[in-house]
Formats: sequence, C-alpha cells, structure tokens
Amino acid sequence: MLTRTAGTVGDDLAQRIPGVLSAALGPHWEFTADGPHIEILHPHRGSPYQPPRRSPTWREILDSLEAGFARDGAPRDACLPLRWGRETELTISAIQALDPVLKDGQPRTYRSGFIPQPVVRFTGQRDAEGQLMDGFLTSFVNVSRVQPVGGLGEYGAILDGWLTVLSQLGFHARHLSIYGALTPWRRRQVEGITLRFRHLDLTLGDIVLLWNTDHPDRMAVDLGTGLERLAWARTRASWRPLIFGRFAQMATPPTLDALRTATLLLGNGIAPAARGAGGITRRVIGAIDPEATRLGVSAMVRAAYDYWSLFDALRAPWPEIARVIEGEGEAGRSALAA
Repeated sequence: MLTRTAGTVGDDLAQRIPGVLSAALGPHWEFTADGPHIEILHPHRGSPYQPPRRSPTWREILDSLEAGFARDGAPRDACLPLRWGRETELTISAIQALDPVLKDGQPRTYRSGFIPQPVVRFTGQRDAEGQLMDGFLTSFVNVSRVQPVGGLGEYGAILDGWLTVLSQLGFHARHLSIYGALTPWRRRQVEGITLRFRHLDLTLGDIVLLWNTDHPDRMAVDLGTGLERLAWARTRASWRPLIFGRFAQMATPPTLDALRTATLLLGNGIAPAARGAGGITRRVIGAIDPEATRLGVSAMVRAAYDYWSLFDALRAPWPEIARVIEGEGEAGRSALAA
C-alpha cells in the first residue's frame, strides 16, 4: 500500500526535479505544471506516427535494448531468480534487485544495470467479464534499468538516455511524453516519486526515483516497461497475434496466457504444490481449459519455452513441462467427470 509522505527530503527532491529534467533533456521539450502535476511534451508532437513495415523479432528488440543501455553505461546483468520468497513468493519486478539499498539501507545490490526480467503478476487490468485487456499478461518481461544513484543529476541523465534507447528502437521523440505527479509516496521503509512515459496515447512504463527513509542518501532509480508492451506500441499490431503468434486462434486467451505462464514457472523448477510458489503454479495450470490439453500442449509449450529462454536459462526441459501440464489437465478432467 502506497501512502503520501510528508518528509522534507521528498519535498525538496520534488521541487528540484523539473529543473533537473529540463537541464538533462535540453531546450527541445515543453514543460507544463499544474500544482504537483507535470507534463513534458515535444513541440512537434502533432506529426502522425507511421509504424515500421517490418516487425522485429523478440531477439532483435532485446539486442537493441541491450546495446542501447550498454552505450548509456548500464550493461546487462543477470536476471533475478523467479522464486523470490522474501516479501513476495515470486519476483514481480527487477526493482527487487535493489532491496539491500532500498529496504535494508545497505550499500550493495543483488543486481544493477539493464535487466530483462521475466515476472509473474496477477494485477493486469481486466474487462467486465474478467478477461485480461489488451496490453496485459500474467507473465511478461519487465525491461528495467535499476541502479543506485548519487543524486538527481544521474536520475535526469538516465531518463535522457532512455529516450535515446527508444529512438534506436524506432520511436521518435515527438511521439513520446512524460507525465505524473511530483508527490512523494511511501511504502514501509522506501519513499519515491514516480513519473510515467507514453508513446502517443499508450503508457509504456515509468521512471521512479527511490530512497531509503532512514538513509535518504541511499538513492536509486527504477526505469521500467514491459517488453511485450514496448513491441505493441512500436508495431501497433493486434495484441493477441503479437503475443501468441500462430496459436492466437487455437485456444481462448485465458488458456494461452496460462500456458505461457505455466511454462515460465515450471521451467524455473516451481512444481505444482498446495501452497507457496508451487501453489501459484497450480493456480495457473488450473486456469487452462482441460479440454484444450486433450491433444497435448507440446507445440505451445515449445514456443513459450523458446521465448523465455531468450532471457535466462530454464532449469526444466520443455518435454517435462508439457508432461506436468497435461498431467494436471487430466486430473482436472477427472475431477469434473466425478
């Protein structure tokens, strides 16, 4: 739960951020403010957007991000383990790599730099029927730049560098904007200020300045978006074919989403269980339509396996993953028949 903080550190940082970002981004941006709300727009924002004729592969997008972040001083670091077990059963954000700095007040991190982190979350926006809306998945890749910083100058430089990384992916500055409220928030021992960035009318992610409440000199930045959402914004393609490819019409979206997520969980060695992280795996597999597994799930599992393997090596082989999913599906059919 986020709450507002009355800390003077946050208030001081909030007052300084507009000037810092103006200096970092340069004169070719328009800043408007309404109380604590700020919006940063390109003066030529009215020009139409023409999506590229060829959609890049997931590997090409990942390679472009990795090269762009490395040039900006944020080389790629290893992913966090999917099983977290500290305050959450699973890793839900790459920012958890900074727990020692932000939550424990220690001058170290688990990871730092560019992290394409696979995560599992159940917080995606849903429609009136309870189905995930376009742009949201239970499992996705959290594209993040997370690192401690020594001051606001580094924070501004990271945002400026991100705009350069986006331009190398085919996004033009005139179609990008930054907005949010310069109102500090607090969650237990961590405080922060969040600004969001969007492409045209689609919010891509955010950049968060954070610090430890008891050690405000221990400051960090978390810049994040979703790889899948980033590709969607760039191509403006239909969401389901973009994510599920040739399988988009072969099963319902909830089943496809669950198969994708189950592959990630099982691939990381998180077997179905009654509770804990394994309970999440069982819950996910339970969302798969039992009828959809009658002819096997090998093809979809292989496709999801290849995707997740772009970011980190999986522990379990894909045939074993398919066997577990099909076995759980058979158990589900038996339960329904009983």
